[in-house]
Amino acid sequence: PLPAMSTTEGKPDADAVEEMAREAAAWCAMHGLVVGDRADPRSGTVPGVGLVHAPISLLPSRLPESFWSQACELAPLFNELVDRVSLDGDFLQDSLSKTRQVDDFTSRLLDIHRKMMDANKKENIRLGLHRSDYMLDSETNSLLQIELNTISVSFPGLCSIVTELHRTLINQYGNLLCLDAKRVPGNEASRQFAKALAKAWDEFNVDSAVVMMIVQPEERNMYDQYWLVKYLRESHGVTTIRKTLSEVEAEGRVLPDGTLVVNDRKVTVVYFRAGYTPNDYPSEAEWSARLLMEQSSAVKCPSISYHLVGTKKIQQELAKPNVLERFLENKEEIAKLRQCFAGLWSLDDEEVVKSAIENPDLFVLKPQREGGGNNIYGLDVREALIRLKKEGGDALSAYILMQRIFPKASLASLVRGGVCHEALTVSELGIYGAYLRNKDKVIINDKCGYLMRTKVSSSDEGGVAAGFAVLDSLYLTDKV
Repeated sequence: PLPAMSTTEGKPDADAVEEMAREAAAWCAMHGLVVGDRADPRSGTVPGVGLVHAPISLLPSRLPESFWSQACELAPLFNELVDRVSLDGDFLQDSLSKTRQVDDFTSRLLDIHRKMMDANKKENIRLGLHRSDYMLDSETNSLLQIELNTISVSFPGLCSIVTELHRTLINQYGNLLCLDAKRVPGNEASRQFAKALAKAWDEFNVDSAVVMMIVQPEERNMYDQYWLVKYLRESHGVTTIRKTLSEVEAEGRVLPDGTLVVNDRKVTVVYFRAGYTPNDYPSEAEWSARLLMEQSSAVKCPSISYHLVGTKKIQQELAKPNVLERFLENKEEIAKLRQCFAGLWSLDDEEVVKSAIENPDLFVLKPQREGGGNNIYGLDVREALIRLKKEGGDALSAYILMQRIFPKASLASLVRGGVCHEALTVSELGIYGAYLRNKDKVIINDKCGYLMRTKVSSSDEGGVAAGFAVLDSLYLTDKV
């Protein structure tokens, strides 16, 4: 059978598993592998109040090393692709033109993008912190891309610690598990993201300026973010301020020379950990803040164009024949990117829509949304497509269809809220990437660690913050 991303072969008894789970929960508390507790109303607004250990897999998931190498090799290629596509404003506007008719959120983003195009606004210093997510498809024995995230990619802080936890447990219980901690690859995502943010700050070269992290008013994943704040300060001497979009609107201004000032502090890098969902824009104030920051000379991570490159519709457009060639020259690199593309279709394709109505289990219907919990699966695909066809017009343009990927399920022990339970699970691998460019000079283009998420196989969605999955790490095997 195909070796899946699955848990380890060593099978300790129930008492040993419970002991390991208690050790793991204590270790999480001692090492900052924590999230806000939803049961405590202050946990999302007051740091240090209402903490629980992050939901975790007790042991790492298996992945053949060849697929790991493939995913790592793709990271700089996707980084470069995002940058190239971001510079083609007409491609972004044209590709999303139908989507904007039926999706107000995408329309508002495109309005800001169009204003920047009309003003001929150039982003000389461009910073991207990305994550490309993959699953191992058991039908084709290939690693297929789920999506490419260009805004607010989460968990670089916490995922870096999960690898340490798993190595610790393997070293402590090695006689029970028959595992080698060296086969869990190290994970420097948080340090490397901080390094990229600091380097962008450095390129801007204003000593008294700060990095501004845009956050949601209630953020139970704030400790993941605070790891970046810590490394920026301790390793690079850079100060970070945290602001919501509404606070930026109230406290922010752009000076005549383009400098962004928020609460009388100069901001040279804006790092978005919010702003990716319509919920982040409850009023015009938030949209005003987004436009204000875009109009400034500060480095935006992401800029409005980088943000749009991460939409599902652009992912689907890039998968069309001959489109990658518009942005990349190297045929070998283009082939490597295409190899990981799953089937992606516009809902203009009547044959594919008909096929999806007849066989809904083979497809996923995706709207232009990030953050988990938005995709449509199974019989709901059929119902949604029939409804959208009846609505007619451009209603279909708000979605794309994607080939459903079928990873091999395996047993794993999951620990959430101090309770350990065994379940059939599947996993998703995300590879972080950092890209920094100043005019013609590429300063950083590299992979930056990884995020492993494992979920119960009966769950369609995979977001950890949304409550669907647990944090995991990798155990590399020789088997293919």
